[in-house]
Amino acid sequence: MEPPANRPLTRRRPLPFSRMPPENPAMMRIIAGDLDDPRVVGLLRLHLESARAQTAPGSAHALDLTGLRSPEISFWAIWEEGALLGVGALKRLSAGHGEVKSMHTARAARGRGVGGAMLRHIIASAREGAMSRLSLETGSWEYFRPAIALYRRHGFVECAPFADYAADPNSVFMTLDLTGSGAPDIRPSNGGGPV
Repeated sequence: MEPPANRPLTRRRPLPFSRMPPENPAMMRIIAGDLDDPRVVGLLRLHLESARAQTAPGSAHALDLTGLRSPEISFWAIWEEGALLGVGALKRLSAGHGEVKSMHTARAARGRGVGGAMLRHIIASAREGAMSRLSLETGSWEYFRPAIALYRRHGFVECAPFADYAADPNSVFMTLDLTGSGAPDIRPSNGGGPV
């Protein structure tokens, strides 16, 4: 079962670890990402270049366009009135385990809750896809500190390398148990409405 596309998030109860963005989140929409849209391609190219520039050679694990077209990948873009705000993806590693991939927020949209909205969408999609665990790899260098803080705010904790990853001082591995009582209670709602 593939995770849903074009579905916004609703909250069943307030989440203490999430902050509301200063802008109106009702204007943001998360939809299936179009890997042929030049705006999406441009943001993904920037994401890949940044990941490679901000870590040691061989330690960047960001997916390129070919990797994002893989059948085990669900890819989304977050938009506001025609402006691309960010992207994110979910990779199915096994029936019960997924990986957060390609999380990137456009520089002009940072600090508005875009990354949190996309992460909550990915978490909800993993749950709807019957995954019990969601993991990720990110860099350990200073550039990645805001991302690590975002993941921690959403309940992710550091873990050992998973899937095909090997221990690397330039990587931080994190995981979220989607079955436990500490897992966020986030579910996608119907349609492609506002976030």
